[in-house]
Parts: sequence; structure tokens; C-alpha cells
Amino acid sequence: MSWLNHRIPPPVVGLIIAAGMWGVSSLGPSFTLPAPAGDGVIALFLAAGLAFDVLGILAFRNASTTINPLRPERASTLVTGGIYQVTRNPMYVGVAFLLLAWAVHLSALLPFAGPAVFVLYITRFQIIPEERVLRQAFGQDYADYCARVRRWL
Repeated sequence: MSWLNHRIPPPVVGLIIAAGMWGVSSLGPSFTLPAPAGDGVIALFLAAGLAFDVLGILAFRNASTTINPLRPERASTLVTGGIYQVTRNPMYVGVAFLLLAWAVHLSALLPFAGPAVFVLYITRFQIIPEERVLRQAFGQDYADYCARVRRWL
């Protein structure tokens, strides 16, 4: 299944999974969070997701390197500062948080599988192939970075 490597843009993967989460939300048990608590959790996950996404994009833009996840070989700079000191994949972490917000909004248990499916899919078909490319492009600097900073959180 390596033909899926770098084939589907991660935001599209997130949207497909979000649609699937909505599709299964009526199939299993549901729950109700009190309005202030539920809204607060959703807002927290939304804010975290948007912050990780925006900070990741800005760091790439400031380094004048590609943000195209389908073409990691075009990376011209190894970005290790800012949000990239927290996670090697802030934009993917951001999408995972957005999916968590969506799961809470849907108020059902089955949609919580969505963020896990996203993490598994993106790790296998996006991150691991990206890491191979970056290891070739940046050598020991990338290996040292991987030793310091976690792939997710």
C-alpha cells in the first residue's frame, strides 16, 4: 500500500475522516456534556488545533520552505524552532485537535475513533515517508532533531 504515500493531502484526509465521524455518530452511544463544559472543551480543542496549524505554517513561511506535504523533497530548510520544538508535525497535531473538537461536538462515542484513525493513517502514509526524505536531505541534523523532539506530542 505504499502507493498511498504522499498521495492524499493531509487536510483532505482530515475532511474525509470528519465526514466518516459524522456518518457513524448516530450508530453508537451518545452523551451530553453540560453546555458550558462542552462548549469549553470544543473551544479548547479548536484553539489548540488552529494554533498548531497556524504556527506550523508560519514557521515554514518564515523559513521560506515548502508547506506542500505531497512534495517533501522540495524542503529547502530544516525547521526546528518555534512550535517545531514541541512537535515535529504541528500541522498534523492541529488537524488531530480539530477532529477531537468535532468528536465532542457530535456528542457520540464512535466519532472519537476518528482522531485515532487520522493519527494512524498520517503516521503510516505521510510522516514515515516524509521522515525518509528529510533524513536523506538533512542527514545528521535531522537525526539529532528527531532525537530531541517527538513525532506527535
